[in-house]
Amino acid sequence: MAAEMALVKPIYKFCTSSPNLRNPPRCGSARFSSVKMSSSSMNSPPTTRKTSSKKAAKTAIKETLLTPRFYTTDFDEMEALFNTEINKNLNQAEFEALLQEFKTDYNQTHFVRNKEFKEAADKIQGPLRQIFVEFLERSCTAEFSGFLLYKELGRRLKKTNPVVAEIFSLMSRDEARHAGFLNKGLSDFNLALDLGFLTKARKYTFFKPKFIFYATYLSEKIGYWRYITIYRHLKENPEYQCYPIFKYFENWCQDENRHGDFFSALLKAQPQFLNDWKAKLWSRFFCLSVYVTMYLNDCQRTAFYEGIGLDTKEFDMHVIIETNRTTARIFPAVLDVENPEFKRRLDRMVEINQKLIAVGESQDIPLVKNLKRVPLIAALASELLATYLMPPIESGSVDFAEFEPQLVY
Repeated sequence: MAAEMALVKPIYKFCTSSPNLRNPPRCGSARFSSVKMSSSSMNSPPTTRKTSSKKAAKTAIKETLLTPRFYTTDFDEMEALFNTEINKNLNQAEFEALLQEFKTDYNQTHFVRNKEFKEAADKIQGPLRQIFVEFLERSCTAEFSGFLLYKELGRRLKKTNPVVAEIFSLMSRDEARHAGFLNKGLSDFNLALDLGFLTKARKYTFFKPKFIFYATYLSEKIGYWRYITIYRHLKENPEYQCYPIFKYFENWCQDENRHGDFFSALLKAQPQFLNDWKAKLWSRFFCLSVYVTMYLNDCQRTAFYEGIGLDTKEFDMHVIIETNRTTARIFPAVLDVENPEFKRRLDRMVEINQKLIAVGESQDIPLVKNLKRVPLIAALASELLATYLMPPIESGSVDFAEFEPQLVY
């Protein structure tokens, strides 16, 4: 999908006029215990002190519709889908080639920190500091969620399909590495997520296997486009490079890209998920869900993107358009995100969501809050439905070779 890079707006057009990094006095915070994590040692939750660390983790985790979620699935159905005796569509040669790609582990020595991290974190103060902490927390939670799902899939599929199982295990290695790197970043701000507590306390959302495929493919590909866009922007505009984690995004995003390629291969191995009218409806639904969630989330955090010199809405639309073009190569139908009406509806959803947030933060009693929410939720649902019903773009799968990283990098 990114082969059409010539169609992308130059990234400098996303820049705002000046970085928002000069904020007043430094606020001190207590140091919490950090959590070490690796793909080999994460089966049992790490032990931490029962102090303010756990309390901090509990405080930070507030479940909303837009919060990164933990997922589980029907593992028995997964085993049936990847049973080579039952499913004759499985292209084991393709999976073996992918396995060799994952075993190469291009980023084995990439995530090595240096003293720049702590020095840069100490310079980020005021409101922007809290925004960076939230970015690290949410990103770490999302990566850790992927680790848990992939690790369990690797374990459950070991007997049914050892090749696919090992790929899932290696992807869990990548996700654990990312989450650990992000959690270490939190230590620069004198914080740490208690991932052991998070594993036990977080609610798990059940998705059928085909929904896991749709949602995770989109998540990995949109992650690629977010990371590579930020990396390219900061390379062109180094004055906005306020924290060194962004320097790692060039290689990091290739992990996301490889994960997405694997899920596209899984989808092709299950043609029933791609070749009927229900598949078209579900494809559009998951595109809408992922795009709207990202847009609403990011529009709540414009200060973060302004802090690194990006216009939030321009950045998000760039990412959505490129992700949609990529997705059109495998999904049977996608949204027409380049129709100006699509963005107008997204912006209306942002306005409604802001009103919902204001209601939630008001001093009204719960009954009054709920009464005020009803028309707003109805308006949001109406916009979502209208966006979903916009004429879609018919699309379809192509040969896997077109997903090779060099074509999108």
